[in-house]
Amino acid sequence: MASFAVVVGLLTLTPGLDTALILRTSLLSGKKAAWAVVLGIQVGTLLWGLLTAAGLAALLAASQLAYEVLRWAGVAYLLWIGGRMVWHSRKGAADEAVTVDAPRDERWWPVFRRGLLTNLLNPKVGAFYVAALPQFMPDGVSHTVMGVLLAGVHVCEGLLWSALLIGFTGLVRGWLQRPSVKRGLDRLTGLIVIGFGLRLATQHQ
Repeated sequence: MASFAVVVGLLTLTPGLDTALILRTSLLSGKKAAWAVVLGIQVGTLLWGLLTAAGLAALLAASQLAYEVLRWAGVAYLLWIGGRMVWHSRKGAADEAVTVDAPRDERWWPVFRRGLLTNLLNPKVGAFYVAALPQFMPDGVSHTVMGVLLAGVHVCEGLLWSALLIGFTGLVRGWLQRPSVKRGLDRLTGLIVIGFGLRLATQHQ
């Protein structure tokens, strides 16, 4: 578990789609919405660990069709949410852009769902677990239990890193409340998300 913690710790610290979504949501919509995204991402991580331990996620490595279906679903989803961010960042639409991730109670589920689907529809997360988890499975233990424990290590590190990101955005939120800065941040994050979608579309198994 300690060795796995080192591996996924480096993975967690590497800037990526999750980091961009957490920063964007925290800056534009506040801590409550940001933690909804974080919890969605981490629930997705736990599910990947469980599916891998149960042998279901091995379909991604064994079946080209299963991998391609998940890959293109992920591409479509990333292009859709990235396009929405760019569209809502138009000049004069700053208020509308903020309401996309409004931190009201009734908006918690859509924001949580965004984090969850972003994680689950990324076949590279599944491919990582299929490749990595078996190397850290000791003999004589339940693969399902160990898979969930290892994924739990990943989740704990993800929560700690997310807390640092959200805490940092709290320090600079005052300056970032300017409408022009909000629009620029939404546009930048949307382009990053679209970039991840295009990258996923051009990569093969």
